[in-house]
Amino acid sequence: MYDLTHPLTNETPVYPGDPPVSLDPAATHEADGYRVTDLQLNSHAGTHIDAPAHLLADGRTLDDYPVDRFVFDAHVVDCTGFDADAAIRASDLPDPDCELLLVHTGWDAHWGTSRYDDHPHLAPDAAQWCADRGYDLGFDTAGPDPTGAETFPAHRRLFRADCLLVENLTGLGALPERVRLFAFPLALTDADGAPVRAVAEPRE
Repeated sequence: MYDLTHPLTNETPVYPGDPPVSLDPAATHEADGYRVTDLQLNSHAGTHIDAPAHLLADGRTLDDYPVDRFVFDAHVVDCTGFDADAAIRASDLPDPDCELLLVHTGWDAHWGTSRYDDHPHLAPDAAQWCADRGYDLGFDTAGPDPTGAETFPAHRRLFRADCLLVENLTGLGALPERVRLFAFPLALTDADGAPVRAVAEPRE
């Protein structure tokens, strides 16, 4: 199995403007005889999954879906040839028989640096093409829109089609072309998104 998850630490980068991740001792062996960690993070911290409620006022939340909705028959799409801020178009994407496209850009190599914000993204025609086909999507970037996009058009197109987005993945380059992706979110109520432990296994 392949772990595709960035660890959560005090240094975990967050989307510009989002609250930071904080892990602080609340109890220690020395002082209390046991350990407890005070964990603070936003619902889109680290490797996480977005629900349509993230941007749509009437969108579904994560707890609207059955748990098996977070197990995906996935196909890895090689987009490693794209430059910073490049637009991935519909013609660049395959049309496999699967549930989720894993968009492998290699941008996880820039995690924790300012270059991570300059990631390739989906052009409007690519977002609509995926929405029309009902593909869920996974990215080794911050998501389908350029960082700092004002209206998040790709997100909105996909969410209107009830597509789920798994963002800030890592290690997609080690995967075979077809995998089963497990991306179970924390069981938060009324959740617009949640961190996941994303794990893939080769599809038999």
